[in-house]
Amino acid sequence: MRSGWRLVYALAAAQLVSWGTIYYSFSLFVVPMERELGWSPTAINGALSAGLLVAGLAAYPVGRWIDRRGGRAVMTWGSALGAVLLAAWSQVTGVVVFYAVWLGLGLALAATLYDPVFAVITRTFPESYGRRITVLTLVGGFASTVFIPLTQLLIGTLGWRHALIALALANAVICLPVHAWGLRAPAGDGAARAARSPAPRDEAFRRALRHPVFWALALAFTAYSATLSALTFHIIPLLTQRGVPTATIVAAVATFGPAQVAGRIALLALGRRTSAALAGRCAFLVFPGAVVILVLFPSAAAAPFAFAILWGAANGILTIIRGTAVPELLWRESYGAINGALTLPANIARGLTPYGAALIWSATGRYDAVLWTVLAVSAVAAAAFWYASWGAMTERR
Repeated sequence: MRSGWRLVYALAAAQLVSWGTIYYSFSLFVVPMERELGWSPTAINGALSAGLLVAGLAAYPVGRWIDRRGGRAVMTWGSALGAVLLAAWSQVTGVVVFYAVWLGLGLALAATLYDPVFAVITRTFPESYGRRITVLTLVGGFASTVFIPLTQLLIGTLGWRHALIALALANAVICLPVHAWGLRAPAGDGAARAARSPAPRDEAFRRALRHPVFWALALAFTAYSATLSALTFHIIPLLTQRGVPTATIVAAVATFGPAQVAGRIALLALGRRTSAALAGRCAFLVFPGAVVILVLFPSAAAAPFAFAILWGAANGILTIIRGTAVPELLWRESYGAINGALTLPANIARGLTPYGAALIWSATGRYDAVLWTVLAVSAVAAAAFWYASWGAMTERR
């Protein structure tokens, strides 16, 4: 396959497996672990939050490494670490060891998920990174669709411990070879040219830290991650508290994945006619609009479906915008370090927000306060991205 697309599709397959085995599978192991080990859901979910915090803290050094040395080593070790620690998770009997495993899995997440692969693609294909990132996220968007039912099947047939062994093998058999050999491009390929090119100067990163567009993007992506995480982990209890039937909740939540993919397909179809700035402005406005539906129509049967479709489509587009906003609104130099610095507060917010939303709910006894908070924060995210895109366009005139 010409022009490096074979590498893009291989990386996309690895993304699907990495997201599906480590991130999306977690919630399916909570109940069987609770039953066998007697741990509380809070204690089990705390490990995920700890891992996400580690992933956030590691984002900048991982991005800086890719800027200087390429992605092969860090992504290969990330896949190996993920495989080993998923296998170690299958043997845990104590909470301390379980948390240690997830602190390590946080490093694996930082080294293998979208942010490092975005840096690799932008570095390897500087003239066509946008379309390649869109295709990669289109494939990766099926991770939950594929691995949630697959993991549930494995748990039901093999038990949760052997299911983790199977997920570890998937990382070792699929992700590890892709990163170890796929990123070792032949001479003359774009990846080889990038690997031989001199490391970008740190001045590009320091210049970004002094730029208002960088801080506006940091606020936008952090607020976006906070609202996304809060709703991801609380939408089901929120709708349950409102008396929505379980079957309706499940059906509505199930539309999120297809809507996410539909948003990415739409962006792919528009191609070069739509910039990251324009697509981002539209998607960031859709987020608070989706929340408004839940606020204004709490009893409407169609409200959960309308919310899930809009929310899913916006999230699908914004995942791509996270990968393309830096080179379009700032510059390509030091992309990994700059994107990693943007990811750090966003990942920390993603790890802390579910707990914060639970505190708001506990204090008020209802989810209305959580929903209004999410609406306010999503409006801040939209305003921050509009300012970032306006600032970038103004500077270039």
